[in-house]
Amino acid sequence: MTSRRDSFQARPTIARRRRRRPIAAAATAAALLPTLFSASACGGSADASTTTDELTVMTWAPSDTGSADRPGMTALAEAVGKDVNLKGGLNGHRLRVITCNEHNSSEGAKACAQQAVDAKAVAVLGSYSQWGDAFMPVLERAGIPLIGGYGLSQPEFSSPLSYPVDGGMPALIAGSGRQLVEAGCKAVALIRPDTPAGDNLLGYLGNALKPAGIKLLDVKAPEQSSDYTPVARKAIGKDDTGNCVTSALAAEPTGNLLDAYRRLTPKNTRIASVIGSVQQSVVDSTGGDSGPLAGAFVTSWYPPESAKTWDGLRAVVRADATGGRTIDVADPGVQTTWVAYEVFRLVSDKLSAAGKPVTAKSIAALLDGGEVIDVGLTPPLNWSTTNMLPSGESPRLVNTWITYQVVKGGRMTLQQPGFVDVRWVLTGARPPA
Repeated sequence: MTSRRDSFQARPTIARRRRRRPIAAAATAAALLPTLFSASACGGSADASTTTDELTVMTWAPSDTGSADRPGMTALAEAVGKDVNLKGGLNGHRLRVITCNEHNSSEGAKACAQQAVDAKAVAVLGSYSQWGDAFMPVLERAGIPLIGGYGLSQPEFSSPLSYPVDGGMPALIAGSGRQLVEAGCKAVALIRPDTPAGDNLLGYLGNALKPAGIKLLDVKAPEQSSDYTPVARKAIGKDDTGNCVTSALAAEPTGNLLDAYRRLTPKNTRIASVIGSVQQSVVDSTGGDSGPLAGAFVTSWYPPESAKTWDGLRAVVRADATGGRTIDVADPGVQTTWVAYEVFRLVSDKLSAAGKPVTAKSIAALLDGGEVIDVGLTPPLNWSTTNMLPSGESPRLVNTWITYQVVKGGRMTLQQPGFVDVRWVLTGARPPA
């Protein structure tokens, strides 16, 4: 029988049209997630005073800035820190979690990174910022690894000290293209931000559509607008049979776009999007099963929020007693932060079991050495050179797997079981036979 690990490490040249990893298999590895961190507690009293010293980590995200806000990520980080320490710490260490408002600015991102340096953080976990050119050099000079950044900026997929847990927007948009090919689309319009990051999405989507000969229309959109009617009208075009639209805007602009899309009442055009642009809260706010997202296709890095593999995340959010904070477990930023902290937990376990201190240097050395990290919510992660993406721009993009979801009955559900590998799309290779 093929092991879970081997099934992921096989190359995509295997002669199958699609390769999937069953999410049900991941559920076994994650079955104990509701007791997160308790297995690595030091025993005895659960009071934090039982720990011998302190490990400092940081999580940042923008807040109070508008459409880019992700306050749930920092709120979750603080909740995880509290949960760890109430259960006795992490392998004898009290976990000190510091958070920072990145303000969605280059200066803010750089300031957050410098705060991590000043606090002698052993890692930055999760975190959301499009300003990788500003924060990554600060972390690199101090030798601090970034585990599980959201994947908005190119340095997150190229820096030797970045360990992304998902494939970022490149994997999502590539997956959306393949999902639309399989849905029988004849033409696809991409609605995307009129930014350099948006420009990069065109190539990935084009790679996904090209083998099927599907026409691609580039529809640039402002990052924020109260009226996306001209954008929606251009994407819908003549509303021909087989016309499809996929959106890669942030969640709030996507909500405004969907208002315009609904008013235009297209009859033949099918709509799709990627996680982060569409999540359960967007489905709910736009009318659920009676809204424009009914039957919409969505690509994600992870299983749907309803999956049992997220039970541990739900347990920590329920136990968070700070009050007044919104932590949406369906938010992909929250989920990515959760995965990042889980990776950190396993790394700490492995280093402690080997009798090594948990430091920024030892964390990077263990991950660079090819240690496989499996938290049950993604395919096993491995940042060794042999597992790197053969890409000069994104060599650190090691998780090229996504899930296909569809909005059904007002809920985001799996369209098909398992993960789909889009590595060949990201490298511009020929599709598997």
